[in-house]
Amino acid sequence: MSRYRIGILTTPISNAGVIPLSDLITIISSITHHIVLITGGEGYEFFRNDKRLKVLKISHSYNTFFVKRILDYLFLQLIVSYYIFTTRKHTDIFIFFIACDTMLLPMVTAHLLRKKVLLLFASSSIKTHASNNDPLLYGLKILYFLTCTIADRLIVYTDTIARDYSLERWAGKIAIARHHYINFDRFTIKTEYVKRECIVGFVGRFSKEKGVLQLLQAIPGIVRKKPEVKFLFIGDGVLRPAIEHTIFENNLEKRVILPGWVPHDKLADHLNQMKLLVIPSDTEGLPNIMLEAMACGTPVLATPVGGIPYFILPGKTGFILKNNSPDSITSDIIRILEDKNPAEIIKNANQVIQKNFTFETRIEEFKAIFDAVI
Repeated sequence: MSRYRIGILTTPISNAGVIPLSDLITIISSITHHIVLITGGEGYEFFRNDKRLKVLKISHSYNTFFVKRILDYLFLQLIVSYYIFTTRKHTDIFIFFIACDTMLLPMVTAHLLRKKVLLLFASSSIKTHASNNDPLLYGLKILYFLTCTIADRLIVYTDTIARDYSLERWAGKIAIARHHYINFDRFTIKTEYVKRECIVGFVGRFSKEKGVLQLLQAIPGIVRKKPEVKFLFIGDGVLRPAIEHTIFENNLEKRVILPGWVPHDKLADHLNQMKLLVIPSDTEGLPNIMLEAMACGTPVLATPVGGIPYFILPGKTGFILKNNSPDSITSDIIRILEDKNPAEIIKNANQVIQKNFTFETRIEEFKAIFDAVI
């Protein structure tokens, strides 16, 4: 257990980042007792008293003013670099995780201290910023190129993600590993599909790249064809006011339920209420919620981004959107709901999850990567 000494880095994260970070920490803590976590936001609040870790806090203010944003991001990287320096005697490997694929200065610092650097892609910051039409996109692309060049390993969930994130030029140092594993005692089929209400769900951050507004805009057309359908939007984020306004303007208060964030240990109950989970994102890695839905016998309709096409095979293990326009979402949801009992898809999807997402498999994947770089 003491062979590996691991540092894990994230930028300050929201509630949406806590589950993937928690899964990664649980895997790593089964391999070693020597873990330093550098994080902020909900990540720090969630893990600050976790006895498995030494937790260091960072903070970052998000400003729309061009120059202030650059200075704030530079300051964030200086703070992270300082923490890397102060923990140098307790770490051999640093895992750059959520939104760290443009954290150039900390990565350079780690290399100068002769530490191994693993860049683990939870998603692509570049794709997220492109989706939001970020004016700093060009500069971030340069940082992205440099971090990918410097890192000792680029860890992705599937080879489809490597292509989606344009990592082919670094093919020699790409490794496949996932932080995802499923607690099959919790995420399992509790309610048969045919006994569920006609509920279509969304679970995630209310932000532009998640496609949540397009799904909301599709609802009136769906309701005209399927008046029995209700919608459950679990999550929160910057677009919540816009979502609430759209619901009010279109008289959808009785159609759309907004419970906010749901504790992870209660999520399986909600998934077992749904007849369909929709993931209309512009960009993704490998969404935890997709895997958990498949384990719960809930069909998934998603855009073919990131690692999604690796596990969602159209008509076999789930459904793929042609695009995430409201019209496309409308027609696909209606078509899927008219298939009264997609039993074969549910069975196939569940088998895929049972085979590929055990805890033991994840431990062996990360051990192999640590052995390779040390």
